Amino acid sequence: MSATVFKGSVRSMEGLRVEGKSRGLRVMFDEPEELGGTNEGMNPIEMLLNALGACQIITAKMYAPKFGVELRSMWVDVEGDLNIDGFKGVPDVKPGLQEIRCNMHFVTDSAEEQVIKLAEAVENTCPVGDTLASSMNVLVKRHIRRSADLGEPYHF
Repeated sequence: MSATVFKGSVRSMEGLRVEGKSRGLRVMFDEPEELGGTNEGMNPIEMLLNALGACQIITAKMYAPKFGVELRSMWVDVEGDLNIDGFKGVPDVKPGLQEIRCNMHFVTDSAEEQVIKLAEAVENTCPVGDTLASSMNVLVKRHIRRSADLGEPYHF
């Protein structure tokens, strides 16, 4: 099967707010007030952590029947360590997350061995988890536009 291409478009809004759009769906990003935002949306790191937890749950729901697990409910608590100094450009400080910790909670009456196999499948096949755990290239192209060239109003 060929690769499926997923797309997003992200646009700067007022202050530190940013709007993301995929498939006609929209999400608002922002920063907490202590980092200069207005606290109107999750910041990108929080969104990334939530995306990981959501992907783990979706993966578990898809694989549960294969492992004979009746998954009544599930939640994932996700946290990551970020040194804000790296984001602020302090030399020799990594700007990204140093570690992410996930606690998957399964609500089920299925046998523990089956749930463990399901959890292992989630860890091994969750696309967001795999992306975060592996090294991959992030290709960035820069495009500089002049306001006059865009016309008014500028939409995305």
